[in-house]
Amino acid sequence: MTVEIIVCIKQIYDLAQIKIDTSKRPVTEGIARKLSDFDRNALEEAVRIKEKHGGNVSAVIKGTKDAAKEALSMGADEAIVYNVDTDSLGTAYMLAGLIQKMKYDLILCGEASIDEYSFQTGPRLAHALGIPALTYARKIELQDGDVIVERDLEKVYEIVKTKLPALVTVTKEINEPRIPTLIQILGASKKKITELSPSKPDAGVETLSIIAIEMKRKEVILKDVENLAKIIMAEK
Repeated sequence: MTVEIIVCIKQIYDLAQIKIDTSKRPVTEGIARKLSDFDRNALEEAVRIKEKHGGNVSAVIKGTKDAAKEALSMGADEAIVYNVDTDSLGTAYMLAGLIQKMKYDLILCGEASIDEYSFQTGPRLAHALGIPALTYARKIELQDGDVIVERDLEKVYEIVKTKLPALVTVTKEINEPRIPTLIQILGASKKKITELSPSKPDAGVETLSIIAIEMKRKEVILKDVENLAKIIMAEK
């Protein structure tokens, strides 16, 4: 069976490069942006499924055209780009509005974005679309119109199955994302990129500011274990 796959991707700032200024606010000016790590795993898995079963991979990206080009070079067939800042609930409603106009059998998302770790966008999107959500997938198989997922639940693995269409969120352990070759990077320029400007949904929480937690050292000199014990007991 051929399969129509949609991958939801978020472009984020490279967290390793972000610094905090004197007002305790993150400095993002001039910081490089990249595809969120788990979303790269979702895209890689979508391309592998397409290579095995045939079909089409559409990347729906919250970010810029540069992110779209990267996704296309990794194997997506087309990309849809939008850039509206909202939380996981607002993003889910926005994605649902876009995806309802598209043809799909399977939607793949990263289990979370590495800048927020809310773990909410995928399940909320599935709810908005009225389709099953299978989360924390470490293996995915398609069989006779079903999707079979092995879920990583920390202490146990769970195997579940549901009919397509469905949404699956993937873990980092599911695969190792490919590094595009020069030919693939050049070929991405010939693929379709659609830029959209959807209205910001009323749903969700608006972030007004981000301030780093203030860290202060107590500047206590510990002379021995007994002294340490006294300080710990005094903190209780």
